[in-house]
Amino acid sequence: MAEKRGRSRAREERPVSPKVPVLNTENETVREIQLSPAVFAGRVNDHLVYEAVKQYRAGARRGTHKTKTRGLVSGSGRKPWRQKGTGRARVGEARTPLWRHGGTVFGPQPRDYSYSMPKKARIAALRSALTQRLQEGALKVVEGFPMETPKTKTLRGLLQSLGVAGKAVIVDHEPADALVLSGRNLPGVQVIADTHLTAYDALDCVHLLLSQEAVEKLEERLTPESRG
Repeated sequence: MAEKRGRSRAREERPVSPKVPVLNTENETVREIQLSPAVFAGRVNDHLVYEAVKQYRAGARRGTHKTKTRGLVSGSGRKPWRQKGTGRARVGEARTPLWRHGGTVFGPQPRDYSYSMPKKARIAALRSALTQRLQEGALKVVEGFPMETPKTKTLRGLLQSLGVAGKAVIVDHEPADALVLSGRNLPGVQVIADTHLTAYDALDCVHLLLSQEAVEKLEERLTPESRG
C-alpha cells in the first residue's frame, strides 16, 4: 500500500508541459508549442540560482585594486634621526606604515576573483531561471529574428512591435552578425547565443526573447539525463 501511495504522489508531482505561443515579428501568434517540463517547468531552486549569479558576478570583477606598501610609497629610506638620545620614539624610515602617508599593511592587491562551479549545478541553475522567467510572464518565444543587414532601426522596430520596452535579452542559435551588430547600439539590449546563456543573463532583463530554434537547442542541452 505504501508503494502505491508513493507512486501516486510521484505521478501527481510530475510537472505539466507548459504551452506557449510562437510569435512572428508582427506580434501575431503563428502556432503553439509545448515546452519541455524538465527545463521550463521544474522546481525553482533559489539558492542554486543565487550561487550561479554570485559565481558569474565574481568572474566579471576586474580585480585591479591596489594599495601601496612601504616599498612602493615615495620617500627616502634614510633613518630620520638616530636611534637613541633624542627622547623621541625610534623609527627606521619615513615610509613606515605607522606614519601618515606611509605604506599600507595587508592592503588589497590585484587578484582574480573568479572561481569554478560544477557544470551540473550551473545547468540546474539555468533551468530554474528559465522556469522562473516563464512563471513571471517575461519569456517570449519568437519564430525568428530575420536581419539581412545590420540596422539598429530595424531591430528597434521589431522589438517595439513585440511590445518589448526596457532591458531585453535576445537568445538565438548561432545569431547572425547582422543581429549582433544591430543590437549592439541599443541600450539595454543584449544578443546571446543559446550556448552562452547563463542564469544571470536570463534574470537580468525585463524581457527574455527566445527563438524557436534556440528553445529546441536549450531543451536538448539542458534536459537532465535519465538514470537507469
